[in-house]
Amino acid sequence: MGASVTSLPTSLILGLRQLLDGTVLRILLKSVAVTIVLFILVATGGWFLVDWVLAMGGLEDTLFAGAGAVRGALSFMLALVGLWLVWRIVAMAVIQFFADEVVQAVEARHYPQEADMARDLPFSEQMRNALSSAGRALLANLIALPFAIVLLFTGVGTFVLFLLVNAVLLGRELQDMVWLRHCHEAGACAPVGKGERFLLGAVIAAMLAVPFANFLAPVLGAASATHLVHRKSRTKKDA
Repeated sequence: MGASVTSLPTSLILGLRQLLDGTVLRILLKSVAVTIVLFILVATGGWFLVDWVLAMGGLEDTLFAGAGAVRGALSFMLALVGLWLVWRIVAMAVIQFFADEVVQAVEARHYPQEADMARDLPFSEQMRNALSSAGRALLANLIALPFAIVLLFTGVGTFVLFLLVNAVLLGRELQDMVWLRHCHEAGACAPVGKGERFLLGAVIAAMLAVPFANFLAPVLGAASATHLVHRKSRTKKDA
């Protein structure tokens, strides 16, 4: 029981230390660069899309004096809300492409026996996993959005709702990043319990909402998940 309780904090600490590893640090820099580029593209496209929708909805420059400025302000505010939602989706989709490298680096250093038995995921499978992850995250957050708007008056309700939704999603995604290298079916016989998986997802989801920490969160999540999966797997084998 004690080992189970301490597995997640220990895995997070080990994952944090792993960020100083040269290989993982290079992956972190690559993933951050790609994420920023994609985010800028999505942000720019989103702003123009919102502006176009408002204009088509009747808020044209000729509607009244200053209509263009009002539309611009509304577009900016709506785009900010959308970007807050999109950031975690973009960041986690990007890390799916680099997840195999992160997991390999952690396994090579700490779990060489497991690394020898792991399979390398082909690019097509990584692409499929990334698109599936982004699709599930987008759908879940869109479903939660109306409830989040209702909860805005509570002050913290919106944040808590999105935290819970993304904790469930991220916990499963992070586990599967590791487990799919050792099992062809996602989630099949995975050694991490639902509670620990949820808590791992919650920590990373919370980090994704914090400026600057959100750059580290995806890679830290992948590294920590690697430690958690293998530590739990070894514990079950020794039991």
